[in-house]
Amino acid sequence: MLPDDQAPGPARGPEIVRLADYAPPAWLVETVALEFDLDPEATRVRARIAFRRNPDSAPGAADLRLDGRKLAFVSAAVNGTALPREALLIDAEGLTVPAALVPGDAFLWEAETRIDPSANTELEGLYLSNGMFCTQCEAEGFRKITWFPDRPDVMAPYEVRIVAPLSLKVLLSNGDLAESGPLPGERHFALWRDPHPKPCYLFALVAGDLRPTFRDFVTASGRKVRLGLWVRPGDEGKTLYALDALERSMRWDERVYGREYDLDLFNIVATDDFNMGAMENKGLNIFNSKYVLASPDTATDADYERVESVIAHEYFHNWTGNRITCRDWFQLCLKEGLTVFRDQQFTADERSAPVKRIADAQLLRARQFREDQGPLAHPVRPEQYKEINNFYTATVYEKGAEVIGMLRRIVGPEAYRAALDLYFDRHDGQACTIEQFRQCFEDATGRDLSQFALWWSQAGTPVLTVEEDWDADARRFTLRLSQNTPPTPSQPDKRPLVIPVALGLLGPNGDDLLPEGTRVELLTESSATLVFDRLPARPVASILRDFSAPVVLRHARPDADRAFLMAHDSDPFNRWEAGRAYATDALLRMVGGAEPDVALIAAFGATAADEALDPAFRALALGLPGEDELAAEMAARSGHADPEAIHAAVASLRRAIGLAHQGLFLRLHEALAATGQFSPDAASAGRRALRNRAMGYLAASGTDEGIARAAGQFARSDNMSEEAPALAAIVHCEAPQSRRALDAFYERWKLDPLVLDKWFAIQATAPVADATARVTELARHPAFDWMNPNRFRSLIGAFAAGNPSRFHAADGSGYALVADWLIRLDARNPQTAARVAGAFETARLYDPARRALIRAQLERIAATAGLSRNLGDIVGRLLAG
Repeated sequence: MLPDDQAPGPARGPEIVRLADYAPPAWLVETVALEFDLDPEATRVRARIAFRRNPDSAPGAADLRLDGRKLAFVSAAVNGTALPREALLIDAEGLTVPAALVPGDAFLWEAETRIDPSANTELEGLYLSNGMFCTQCEAEGFRKITWFPDRPDVMAPYEVRIVAPLSLKVLLSNGDLAESGPLPGERHFALWRDPHPKPCYLFALVAGDLRPTFRDFVTASGRKVRLGLWVRPGDEGKTLYALDALERSMRWDERVYGREYDLDLFNIVATDDFNMGAMENKGLNIFNSKYVLASPDTATDADYERVESVIAHEYFHNWTGNRITCRDWFQLCLKEGLTVFRDQQFTADERSAPVKRIADAQLLRARQFREDQGPLAHPVRPEQYKEINNFYTATVYEKGAEVIGMLRRIVGPEAYRAALDLYFDRHDGQACTIEQFRQCFEDATGRDLSQFALWWSQAGTPVLTVEEDWDADARRFTLRLSQNTPPTPSQPDKRPLVIPVALGLLGPNGDDLLPEGTRVELLTESSATLVFDRLPARPVASILRDFSAPVVLRHARPDADRAFLMAHDSDPFNRWEAGRAYATDALLRMVGGAEPDVALIAAFGATAADEALDPAFRALALGLPGEDELAAEMAARSGHADPEAIHAAVASLRRAIGLAHQGLFLRLHEALAATGQFSPDAASAGRRALRNRAMGYLAASGTDEGIARAAGQFARSDNMSEEAPALAAIVHCEAPQSRRALDAFYERWKLDPLVLDKWFAIQATAPVADATARVTELARHPAFDWMNPNRFRSLIGAFAAGNPSRFHAADGSGYALVADWLIRLDARNPQTAARVAGAFETARLYDPARRALIRAQLERIAATAGLSRNLGDIVGRLLAG
């Protein structure tokens, strides 16, 4: 409930925030001192903030404008002189101290506010999670704690004193612990100091009954750092992998980027209620528990890898995000895209670089390409926004990482490292822009990167078209490359980009014909022609090796060439890509009525049997394109997609592969059975992935033996990496054992919330005829806590994003179900509601009848009284598109 002290009137801020309107803050902050007196319903926050006039701002007298939402006014003072409430201008978005009350060029602001963490269901600012006080301040959550210039270019060191009852045993904040002790009345305190200037979005506080696991880390320069991972009682046994991943991340960053940690403590806290994956607050990272807790019984191999990746990502932010932050939120990709690229490098080094590259490309195509091709498209650095929380997108993160990867590929690894060293040296402690980052690369390499910078400012996924010609008499092979980026909202006209095209040429025996193996050509114009002379025979071209640019490749070629690349390409990514493209064409032919492609099925068998290949790679290569990916390709070729026909084709091909190679899959499944203690290492995970792939095809075959093999794996599994995939296989093929298996799984894991999320998600993504009714029934289950973001995403979000044939049911029932829940959730947690609403962005792919049904639901959401800015922004853009 909005306190009476802060009027619910219209917001002061602009409806649309534009990059072009950026102006430096009128006032900067020298120091921040905060004191929290924690109470579930009436927490008191006392702030002492030293302001000074910004010499770079517009001259003349300036009001002091402080952001603030849902704050109860208790008191305020300037330089010790109390300011009556009526002297201040307080509205729904903040507080203004008139210039006449602001003395000179420097002053001390003191204020006391009262907030209600128990009522904070939006999970922004200070809130309660099962009795634990927790914060989330990115992007604009700090304004729900105290009045402050809540923008990333206002940086200061913080001192934080926390006072709380003894029942809240652990009191944590940013930086290093300076002092702690008991207080009268069964209370205690802790004083924390963070000497590094930071923006308020990096502020963090946690207080609760937590259990630590400690480890000491010695930095490259010999300093000792105490690492602490804090969890709820009972979860201590699930922290060791996360701590190990943290140590490896710290050592990797020292070795690869020369970056050393800079405090005496590094704490991580796991919480069950969190809108995002994790948060990099300086010295006190707060994580969604699903990205911290891992044990063989409860976590899959994919969970282990995500824990490793997210731990690394948030730690790497210490330099790319914290020590150097964003000038404004339009520069979000400066920290996120760069840090995602860094965590991708880390995972590639720790595991398998080819497998990681394929996984990154799959994620980009599934999430970001879809975003780029619809009404929610925006540049990696947006030019405007209505709600900043809606721009934590795949474009900013994943495409932003691809831009960094292309930059490294173009300048080379050594020059990349030199440019990053210059960036860290030049801008440490500053809030920066993409232009400043780019300038470091230009200064370090001598290159003009002005055209390359279009990747940050131009929205849309470029289409790279390749045509080839062979002149047998001249032994000349010609490749004609052209690029085109389709129009996107607010950007109808596109300019040519710098596209690094890594390519190879394969001879009849599969040998690389180019002396260097792989050559990188920079396509800088709309088109270019490449000529290769004196070749011994017509080559098979391998284009866009290692997925060298985030583009859609259009390269018409016979199935025989793709089969050849599947068998011989020296580039692992393109070997996988050839199979993916072949399967896509075959599946779309099946949608049109064709039978399963016999040659493709044989090629899949050859890949499964090739023991020279990494098991993890084989598992990926044996996967089929996703149904959303197929829908996008079908719509591009024929105008619109048929989700039910696509699902039928995929199921038919899976069945055909399973039947054709049943003996091989049975042997693989048997041979890859674990013989020793569970290990989460990459090699062991790869073997389990291939075993699970074989099991999935056996179940998909529909034979009694195949289904029995999946049921047997479920019954005998001693780890979640095999138990959960087996349950999914049984449920998704509607085996007779489904109900019994689901009940057994629930009884075993009903007290573990993260495992129970898997139980919901497996059922939500089952492509059964009555899926909508099943999801509706599951939403009534006593364990469905729709207020918990993880649980909501595991059912409603999983159905919308992971069950396309049922979400897009022709009668519109899937759309209505999701819309109902978005309206309900929006009143309590707008961020999560807005993110799940993105599932509707694929409307353009489907027939007019489905588009009309989607539009009707979006209009119903838009007409809801009290709709949040978050969900209203997403729905408005979807309707406009």
